[in-house]
Amino acid sequence: MDRPIIFSAPMVRALLAGRKTQTRRVIKLPTKTHSGGPIYERPDMGGWEATTHGGAGCFTIGKDGARQSVPELVGIWHQTTGTCVAAAYQPGDRLYVREHWRSTPAYDDLAPAEMGGDEPVLYIADDATLNWAEADGTRRGRHRQAMHMPRWASRVTLIVDDVRCQPLQDISREDAIAEGLALASNAIEEFWRWPEPHHENLWLSPPAAYRHLWNSLHGADAWDANPWVVALTFRVERGNIDNLGSAA
Repeated sequence: MDRPIIFSAPMVRALLAGRKTQTRRVIKLPTKTHSGGPIYERPDMGGWEATTHGGAGCFTIGKDGARQSVPELVGIWHQTTGTCVAAAYQPGDRLYVREHWRSTPAYDDLAPAEMGGDEPVLYIADDATLNWAEADGTRRGRHRQAMHMPRWASRVTLIVDDVRCQPLQDISREDAIAEGLALASNAIEEFWRWPEPHHENLWLSPPAAYRHLWNSLHGADAWDANPWVVALTFRVERGNIDNLGSAA
């Protein structure tokens, strides 16, 4: 399935540089059962764990009485209530990257939905764009949020190869490196750093570096909360999703 996914300018640069091949997003958990009561009444009976839904041998019955196969979906389920939550992303998905952008001043009064797809697009992740101006000195186009980037304006597509659901703190050394870390070793020890926006900091442990990034994005106690996340491994394709062929 084709879906949008938002990345900050530093992470877009990591994608384009080939350092970033994984990302993690929080899974939104239900807080109540259908009856309106708490979902965590018996934690002693077990909590959430990773699972798959559907797949071989699973089907639904259509209105015409015919069996319809159910695709296998990666997700989690609650051992006490039996509640299942499918991950928002699945293997084979194609994700078109939404990032901060602008057009030229001539289009500042147009909403993205009003654009026809032929307007010039300038990407905030490109250093030149930050100081861009018209040749005659007029102001640059207004800054537009990533969430408002239309599909046609996307320049990066991610092909999802693997999806895992896990507690955040289960991230491995290799996983943390794949999130976009850069090696900064000296003659004595191996250090890791985020090229940006935390380039002045060094860590001996890739997971510790990722903890710092996570807290900077989600709040000081976000790592300690250890939420369930969906971990995506993907291939980066430079180009608009509609110029790459059919969805997997």
